[in-house]
Amino acid sequence: MITDKPEIKVAILDLYDGIANEGMRGFQDILNRYKAKHSLNLSYEIFDVRKKCQVPEYKDFDIYIHSGGPGSPLDSQGTEWEKKYFNLIDKLEDHNLSNNPQKKHAFFVCHSFQLMCRKYKLGVISTRRSPSFGVLPVHQTQAGLADPVFEGMADPFYTVDSRSWQVIHPDEKRFVELGMQLLAIEKERPHVDLPRALMAIRFNEYFISTQFHPEADAVGMMAYLAKEDKKKEVVNEHGLDKYNEMLEHLDDPDKIAHTQNTIIPNFLDQAVLSLQEV
Repeated sequence: MITDKPEIKVAILDLYDGIANEGMRGFQDILNRYKAKHSLNLSYEIFDVRKKCQVPEYKDFDIYIHSGGPGSPLDSQGTEWEKKYFNLIDKLEDHNLSNNPQKKHAFFVCHSFQLMCRKYKLGVISTRRSPSFGVLPVHQTQAGLADPVFEGMADPFYTVDSRSWQVIHPDEKRFVELGMQLLAIEKERPHVDLPRALMAIRFNEYFISTQFHPEADAVGMMAYLAKEDKKKEVVNEHGLDKYNEMLEHLDDPDKIAHTQNTIIPNFLDQAVLSLQEV
């Protein structure tokens, strides 16, 4: 299609290490819908960061979306792909600190959230006592309630949470030093004496991150939970009542569908508006 609208180029950084997942489809669905809704000249390219050691050239894209992924966010220290990945982050940060008016916006999800928390030394990264999986409530902080990316979200709101690792015990001194804000935390568990995980952080004006999966949709999760091995896994870990509750939440338009239709589109609103203003 020939258009006189300026091109908006999005890089999707795939950190799934070649493992089949629903996340990459979710990101592409959101971008395709957003492009159609706003009649944008928007394109995206996918980079296989961990499996193929692919990292985009920082100058070539306007918006960067970083996926979740399997495994430990600690074990990759010193690997070639992580060196290249963090080098990209450093270049994006340097670019945003420069006088260039066209800033680079980035959204980090789950595994990439954890990697960034390690990079910035924002808290303790550890394995969970048991994996967190399902449609779960997330609570906003005061900063989250005021952040435009969470505009239109309830408190708490529901989202897909799927992780064996977590970031806990925020280093408040580091947050203040770096000018970062904790936007959301894990659900309250008054009868469980365990720390609540950090669930969303604004690193700066242009970088935001979530430890949950705002790209997840009800269709993908339904298909995932319908698989016999996944159903057995969830029932063994959480019980049949919890499994059925997840299915009910997936049917509720105010939960997963609303989260998918709100958070990343709000982020894109900010990023695209800043590009159009330039």
